[in-house]
Amino acid sequence: MLQFKNYKWLILTLVIPFTLTGCKGTSKEQPGSSGPKTITVGGMVLQPGVLENNILATGNVIANEEVELRSEVPGRIVAINFDEGSHVNKGSLLMKIDDRELQAQLKKLQVDEKQAKDDLYRKEKLLELKAVSQEEYDKAFNTHGITQAEIELVRTQISKTEIYAPFSGQIGLRQVSPGGFVSSSTLVARLQQTDPVKIDFAIPEKYRGKVLKGTMIKFTVEGNDSTFTGHVYAIEPKIDPATRNVSLRALCSNPKGQLIPGSFAKVDIILDNIRDALVIPSEAIIPMMNGEKVFVSSNGKATTRIIQTGIRTETKVQVIKGLNPGDTVITTGLLQLREDASVKIRMAK
Repeated sequence: MLQFKNYKWLILTLVIPFTLTGCKGTSKEQPGSSGPKTITVGGMVLQPGVLENNILATGNVIANEEVELRSEVPGRIVAINFDEGSHVNKGSLLMKIDDRELQAQLKKLQVDEKQAKDDLYRKEKLLELKAVSQEEYDKAFNTHGITQAEIELVRTQISKTEIYAPFSGQIGLRQVSPGGFVSSSTLVARLQQTDPVKIDFAIPEKYRGKVLKGTMIKFTVEGNDSTFTGHVYAIEPKIDPATRNVSLRALCSNPKGQLIPGSFAKVDIILDNIRDALVIPSEAIIPMMNGEKVFVSSNGKATTRIIQTGIRTETKVQVIKGLNPGDTVITTGLLQLREDASVKIRMAK
């Protein structure tokens, strides 16, 4: 029995050294391993250019002038002198209301005025002869004046039975028909002047001091690929306490009628143009605890530069310190980079 145990120990002794030797052999580095590999990244050569400092906002297109045509006096329509959707000139007669009763009143008052005038003339001559009292003369004078005032009143009422175009523009759909009865609350039609048009929009209060009268804007509207330009001509003097925004209004010419009142507008307010600005894509910037940095390719190596930024747009950032014209800024593949890494630049289009 003892003899068998000794054989077992001998077998284990032989196997263990062999196993340890095999493990030691696999821990060696494989021959043929190379040094740091070159990383392909995207980049751009920094060149100065013009940068627009702008603000983005939303607004609405409204007519330059707009009015709802309504009758000032009630009555029956006897004539409509415009076609729906047509252009009308300032001063054109658009609608006439029956004024026969008022014309009759005017004729009666004109006769009364003539009689009062004749009576006043006679009383004036008699007063010179001391044949009438001053009181009788004053009564005739007042009667004549009252009659003249009543004539002016009726003439004013007659003028209100005619609706004229207050300005030249495009008239909309009429809401009445000949022979219909209208009151002061009845909408006849809408008249709009659409050349030029106005653009209403609002900006945050922090930009109030940067946007002045005459500031240029660019804007687009739905359903039209064109970009339109205008200028700010009016600014609301009060900040809205609910939104903390300032309301502005710009003017834009519209000779072809492309801009329709009520359209939604995306507004780009141009504060100023900065010449010789250095601009890089926002994705090229790496934030740090105490600032921002970028990677720059120099002699095939990636090196970091601490930068100071200025104006930011949706996709680009102005660099005001830390970079120079001609530097090759790395824009993609940043997660693979480290200081002095070998890089191959693929220039962005």
